[in-house]
Amino acid sequence: MAEPLDIKTLNGFMELADRLADAAGEVLNRYFRTPMPVESKGDASPVTAADRDAERAMRALIEGAHSDHGILGEEFEAVNPGAEFVWVIDPIDGTKSFITGKPLFGTLVALARGGHPVLGIINQPVLKERWRGIGGRPTTFNGEPARVRPCADLADAILYATSPHMFEGADAEAFARVTDGVRHALYGCDCYAYGLLALGHADLVVEASLKPFDYAALVPVVEGAGGIITDWAGEPLTLASDGRVVAAGDRAVHAQALERLGAG
Repeated sequence: MAEPLDIKTLNGFMELADRLADAAGEVLNRYFRTPMPVESKGDASPVTAADRDAERAMRALIEGAHSDHGILGEEFEAVNPGAEFVWVIDPIDGTKSFITGKPLFGTLVALARGGHPVLGIINQPVLKERWRGIGGRPTTFNGEPARVRPCADLADAILYATSPHMFEGADAEAFARVTDGVRHALYGCDCYAYGLLALGHADLVVEASLKPFDYAALVPVVEGAGGIITDWAGEPLTLASDGRVVAAGDRAVHAQALERLGAG
């Protein structure tokens, strides 16, 4: 087992993570609500010059600070993915929101050690909102403590997912079993939904078809706010997880959601 990271090292990594979020934010604010071409990637998801320019800026900072670290990003090839430390970055999580002028997208920055996320940032540059999570420390929102709220019964829970269309086959049936039991099911926030959960404004997020750059940064943020985030089997999320995620502010609701997800 690797030695725990000392405070000075962790603080240095978080300082770099903040710089990555700042650099991406500068790019995204220049592009937001301006005319721009939108291309479709192989999976039909949209991509813009803003996505690529922001990721280039982030990668340059990582390579300048830690050339031995790996980089896993959405828009370009992975670099040194087998390294002990891998930066996992998504310049725009929620490109569909971005291209339609809706400020509920976010930049995600995570650092994984041995495949396990050790720090994460959710940054919304238009609204100037930033969640910062480091393993073993309380999550902050714009410098103030962020905390989930209690919700012991699924019937009282407000649930978010990016879209009902992200679930297929048995996953869609499992998701329907969860939504049938909640108070409200809402859509369209991407990573921002996890930030709302960490602030105590939502209770549950259930998603599927995610990539590591979609969820790695969320793990320290949710856990540091007192919540729980796992795969659908209740196992901790790593860079090798299958992309099915359930996050909750209350362990009781998390357990009830897992039961319904696995009930098929």
